[in-house]
Amino acid sequence: MLVLGVGSFAFSVARALKENGATAATYLTRDYAHYPPSLAGPVFSREAYPSPVPLIQARGVELVVPQSIDWAQASWADDLLKTGVGILSPTGEAMRIERERDFARKLCAEFKIPFPRAHVARNRLEAGQILSRHPAPYVIKNPLCSPTSPVHTILCETIEDTRSWLRHVNYAEGVFLQEFAGRAEAGHIALVSGGEIYSLVTNQEYKRAFDGNMGIVAGAPLGGLVERDPDDKYGLARALIHPLRPWLRAVNYHGPIQATAVRRRGKWCVIEYNIRIGVTSGAMILRLLENPLETLLATTRNRKLSPRFVSGRNFGCSITLAGYGYPYVQIKGPPLPVDVSAPFDKKDCDVWWNEVARDNGAQLMATGHRIADVIGFGAKVDDAIAKAYANIRRIRCLGSYFRTDIGQSLWPPGRE
Repeated sequence: MLVLGVGSFAFSVARALKENGATAATYLTRDYAHYPPSLAGPVFSREAYPSPVPLIQARGVELVVPQSIDWAQASWADDLLKTGVGILSPTGEAMRIERERDFARKLCAEFKIPFPRAHVARNRLEAGQILSRHPAPYVIKNPLCSPTSPVHTILCETIEDTRSWLRHVNYAEGVFLQEFAGRAEAGHIALVSGGEIYSLVTNQEYKRAFDGNMGIVAGAPLGGLVERDPDDKYGLARALIHPLRPWLRAVNYHGPIQATAVRRRGKWCVIEYNIRIGVTSGAMILRLLENPLETLLATTRNRKLSPRFVSGRNFGCSITLAGYGYPYVQIKGPPLPVDVSAPFDKKDCDVWWNEVARDNGAQLMATGHRIADVIGFGAKVDDAIAKAYANIRRIRCLGSYFRTDIGQSLWPPGRE
């Protein structure tokens, strides 16, 4: 199998599937965090291999796991599809549910799925007119979803905040204005295969930078929880994914789907869909499953699934150790030593290194803003949280920090 990605995402996916029987490798899609994936198998750079297709053919790859939807925009995307290799992603028309935010809104309208009032503005003038006609606080997003989007999510909770930000955002691709629906946010991740929907987990991401859900919405979550949930305990899948079944079948959708929603006035209201297992949740999902490789391969082949869960692992807790200057990524420090005060307790715990490397003396050094993701598992949510915190506290790096309140707010899902 081949991961398309870098850092802790590629490291965790490659290692988890390798330990489940795969021969794993990584095609490095970005120019940082190359060291951790090398701990799980061979890595291949874009400079040496402008396209991963020759690698896939030479290595007999059967499964490709992308970190981002941007693979579909690459010059080699058509060649990749022609190989017939299994890709853990929907393709073609099915990708629009994440890629185009207004398409997702229209799809929800068609299938009567609650979605906040939303508008697309081409420029600052149009955005101002929308705010005048429909005064409300808005979450400001790019109309097209991509890691390189000119606008990253700006969550405004008042009209005045919205008006101020609309004077400063980059309108190169316009803006998508989605009415702020509240903070009672949760998600649900499922696999779609053979026209059926297989629920895996309900999840919660701690997206703000600091304790108490304060600070900006960071580029990636600072932590998260997952609960094994094949029966859709909180009703997210029934409300937000199952109504899409006619469309999912019409576009031959097979791959992951995540619905992120806010609980408002007793009902779930979807705010976006994603078509990946997730940078935060993916590493936990693969460890919750007893047969992750079999399940992912069957998904890419659009077959019936039989996911099995590891006994006693009902919850996972992920905590990110953020490095010097994060989340303000324009602030950069030098490479800094990363020290581990005691061996990690590897029972029901994973440490996935991210933007780190070894120096010539084999000292682990932080090379960027996100040092590691530490994950704990348990039968109860408190067990998983305690395990993750016990291990992350063993890592020291100058200027680093982690949120100390994962699980103390936002959980259980739907708390209004």
